[in-house]
Amino acid sequence: MLDGSMGPTKQKAARLVVDLASTAGASEYIEVGNAHVSGVSVITGGHGLRRFLSDLSGDPRGKVSIPTTLNSAGCDHEKMEEMGIDYPDFLELQFEIVQSYIDLGIEATLSCTPYDRGIEGLEGIGSWAESNAVCFSNSYTSLVTNRESGLSALATALTGWAPKWGLHLESNRKPNILVNVEAEMSDLTDWSILGDWIGKQIMPDWDIPWGPMPRLVGLPGASFEMRKALTAAAANYGCPMLWADGITADAPEVDSYEGELTFQGSDLRQRYLELAPRGRVDLVVIGCPQASVGEARETAAAVRARMELGEVIEDKRLWLFMSSYNYELIAADGTLDLLEEAGALVLKDTCPEVTPYNRSKYNHLLTNSLKAEHYLTSGLNRIPTSVTSIVDCVAHAFDDSLADAPSPALSDSIAETFATAKTYQGEKFETSGKGIPSQSDWVVQGRALVTDVPITYLGYVNRDTGVIEEPGHPLDGISIKDTVLIYPKGSGSTVAPFVLMGLVYTGNGPLAIVNRDVCPLTLPAASLLGVPYAHGFQEDPTIGINTGDEVRLSLKGGSVSLEVESRSTED
Repeated sequence: MLDGSMGPTKQKAARLVVDLASTAGASEYIEVGNAHVSGVSVITGGHGLRRFLSDLSGDPRGKVSIPTTLNSAGCDHEKMEEMGIDYPDFLELQFEIVQSYIDLGIEATLSCTPYDRGIEGLEGIGSWAESNAVCFSNSYTSLVTNRESGLSALATALTGWAPKWGLHLESNRKPNILVNVEAEMSDLTDWSILGDWIGKQIMPDWDIPWGPMPRLVGLPGASFEMRKALTAAAANYGCPMLWADGITADAPEVDSYEGELTFQGSDLRQRYLELAPRGRVDLVVIGCPQASVGEARETAAAVRARMELGEVIEDKRLWLFMSSYNYELIAADGTLDLLEEAGALVLKDTCPEVTPYNRSKYNHLLTNSLKAEHYLTSGLNRIPTSVTSIVDCVAHAFDDSLADAPSPALSDSIAETFATAKTYQGEKFETSGKGIPSQSDWVVQGRALVTDVPITYLGYVNRDTGVIEEPGHPLDGISIKDTVLIYPKGSGSTVAPFVLMGLVYTGNGPLAIVNRDVCPLTLPAASLLGVPYAHGFQEDPTIGINTGDEVRLSLKGGSVSLEVESRSTED
């Protein structure tokens, strides 16, 4: 594959697999049984995705080597009129992306819940690039997967191989945070809030190279839906797996934890207060990740109670998102008919966070999911989003006067400042690290842009300008364009590399990228597009270098030297 004898597509994929192996320090490869690829919606992958897929077209040998499924798209193509999507050529662009994946031999399941087709058979080694699915499968099933990016999963799908590293190694599958749960966890949304709350407590100086992997003590028994809500929200902040006493397999014993947290009833109540709707709700969205049959039935039960009072949902103010697989199941048992009779819009093949909403109609959403809230309020959609239980969501769908006030603005919420350990450094700094095999010798000189807080590309880096747009982040409001970008790793959605690729294609990307930790969300874009990339430094560059420092970065013979040529002026 590397020498190109199997075609240019597999050659690119093989180069990326080798680069990932080198970065991870892997000593061998592992054969993979199946893959799940993300980066499908027009608004997530953007022009970076479309251009990359077009670069792969025309290679008849460029087909996947293992069974591979596809993440959710940006619309239900059969219900475009009901969705009211106001986005130029959206359906045409969406078909182009999906067809490109089909041409690679990928099954267009268009689902972000590949585990929700019967979880009993999930085992072996996978290469999955949907954050909620990664956390779910590692936590509750026998399938093992690293937290892949859309590109790294695609490279493995094309080659059939992945570096043996990270969560493939039993020694890395151990908890690094202890969470004592003292709150009463009776509602599905409680579990979603808990998962997100854990991510918000992470400190930048914790040594968690594979992401936060908590052990939770004190949880009651959990339904499939509760388990799904917990892992989906925990994945917002890079969690690839978790343990919950009495729910998952027993957590391995560890000598110590990076942090110990206690989630009390007061924490749960406080989050509900912060997330409660304070203005008129324009639309209720349920199913992020795509709703299970159980969530659909719980929604239908709440709907039925209102229908028995003679009420109906006006203007299709309730949207329920599902996979085609589960859509067919609720169509067979009558749940679909009940929801549609009540006035709900049931959608398949898409999910709330990747849909472009018509802003002439919808400027305040309500959901039961912290995963949805996390991305809907980001730059992906920039829509004020409130959170409550499914029962209360349904109540707002029937009665638009429950929060009878003007729709809120995103600026109404106060962003928490991210914890950072950075201080101004004035001493001489130089260190050495590693490059990646696909890159020949290079030298880069430029202005450093530095943070010890991970960067979330999807939704929090402007895909057109490269400006970081995450309130509370140390680099909020600053562009990554033409900088030597130094940060620990990427976080959030596995679609990250497509955003970065789009910025590189349009000249708005960085001159070079330096990561402190192994980062499968960042490296793929650098590998495929030739952006100078370095990692594995002896001293931590995120602490030793200041934003504004002039730095020199050079690769020679596989080794990278990094030095500060002149310091910025201390503020």
